[in-house]
Amino acid sequence: MTSPSFVYLASQSPRRRQLLEQLGVAYELLLPDASEDAEALEVVRAGEAPKAYVQRVTGLKLQAALARMKQRGLPAAPVLCSDTTVAVGKTILGKPEDAAHAHDMLTRLSGHTHRVLTAVAIGTARKQGHTLSVSQVRFAPLTRIQIQDYVASGEPMGKAGAYAVQGRAAAYIEHISGSYSGIMGLPMFETAQLLRQFGFKV
Repeated sequence: MTSPSFVYLASQSPRRRQLLEQLGVAYELLLPDASEDAEALEVVRAGEAPKAYVQRVTGLKLQAALARMKQRGLPAAPVLCSDTTVAVGKTILGKPEDAAHAHDMLTRLSGHTHRVLTAVAIGTARKQGHTLSVSQVRFAPLTRIQIQDYVASGEPMGKAGAYAVQGRAAAYIEHISGSYSGIMGLPMFETAQLLRQFGFKV
């Protein structure tokens, strides 16, 4: 099998770009245009479990990206999609809607252990591969002032669970069990395994 020269990355996350570069994989961005309602793909269904949710959303992102590639008449290449969610028990903590919502999420995470689930999917028109990384993260107890200062930094916005493990929040994380890169948004071990299935030399 001929090794693909690049992968399409259907993600706006700079962390995922950085992690792909770390694996030495060439990529081209395949992002939705204004006509696509990308946010609608991430709506949680009533009673949906975190694992089912993150895998479903990643699958939908892959289907949308493959259709986008075909519609734009782009050269065929594998497409990589990923989605990360934070869960406390069966409750999904998505991206905060505003500063107050971020404050509420961080208050909930303070002094407790939560899960970070990242699903990855790679696909072509003929073949698909999926994987899931689940990690445990424990936050130290946070004071109200610490939470206010962190929210004021702006870092929690746009982040699942209202924090970035590679940012200022690292000062409050007592323990991690699992994949650090998975918590960032792209589990490198599992992603490398998937890429090899599609002919990449990782």
